[in-house]
Parts: sequence; C-alpha cells; structure tokens
Amino acid sequence: MPDTTKADWNSFSPQERAVITFVRRDGEVLLIYKKRGLGAGKINGPGGRIEPGETPVEAAIRETREEVGVDVDRPVEHARLHFAFRDGYTLTVYVFVSRRFSGAARETDEAVPFWVSLDAIPYRRMWADDELWLPDVLAGRYVEGRFIFDEDAMLWSDLTVRPRETRHSDRP
Repeated sequence: MPDTTKADWNSFSPQERAVITFVRRDGEVLLIYKKRGLGAGKINGPGGRIEPGETPVEAAIRETREEVGVDVDRPVEHARLHFAFRDGYTLTVYVFVSRRFSGAARETDEAVPFWVSLDAIPYRRMWADDELWLPDVLAGRYVEGRFIFDEDAMLWSDLTVRPRETRHSDRP
C-alpha cells in the first residue's frame, strides 16, 4: 500500500483474520510476551489466526487455551480492528474480553503470560496502536479501528469508539 491516504477501507477485505483476548480479574489483565510469529518480542493479549470454518469467538477460546492454558467462558467482542501494512499484508483482528475463566496461566512455546495491574500496562512494549484503543476496550466500550503500518511503525489511524451494546447472551 504505497500511499497511506488512498487506502480503500470501504472495500477492505483482509488476507487473514485473527483474535486477541484480554482476560480480566480484580483490576488486572492477563498479557503475554509473544515469543514467535507476527509481533514476536512484543507484549499483547493471547490470540492468533482464525482457522477455516471457525468463528472469531471459537478462535478466541482456542487460542487462549493453546497460548496460555487458560479456558475462557463466553468472551465478549469489544473491538474490530483492520490493519493494512505497506508491504501489502492486510488483517482484521477481533478483540475479546473475558472475566469468566478457569485454569492457571502457564508458559508455552508461543508465549510467556503474566498478570498486570490495569494502571501498569506496558504500552511502550506493545504495538503502537494498542495505547489508542485498549483503554476503551478495558473500560467496556466498543472500538472500530483502521490502521496503516510500515513494519512496526504506525503511519495512520482512525478510531470510532461507542458504548458497547449489551446483549442478553453477554451477561454473566
């Protein structure tokens, strides 16, 4: 995508779809140090690519279990983020939050998990866009975001933040 001002977001069709899940407990959030793949070396929430035939929520549950050994129950979507990279790669990420989980977080070959206080999230070690939308997500709002990156550098962003509508199925 050579010209950041000419991204056609109306007809955006990502090459891949992925999920990130933020597990919450008593003023803390479960984060990971990512060991491999896109974002290796960065801090994020557990997640990964959506497999063929899988829904985003199914992927959120599977990826959290695989990456950190935690089983989340009824994760709730709080964001949909669209990324275009200058090298042509495109990605849509569905962001979930779950307060219902079981199991203890454990290190895997993909991630080193750790709990952190909501007021101590290490944004400087995360993707540049995270600081723009993650506070709203963790506050319970819904975010739609569009971003253009050149490798790790964010070149452009556009966010829409609104109250998240609670559906009956979202309630504990």
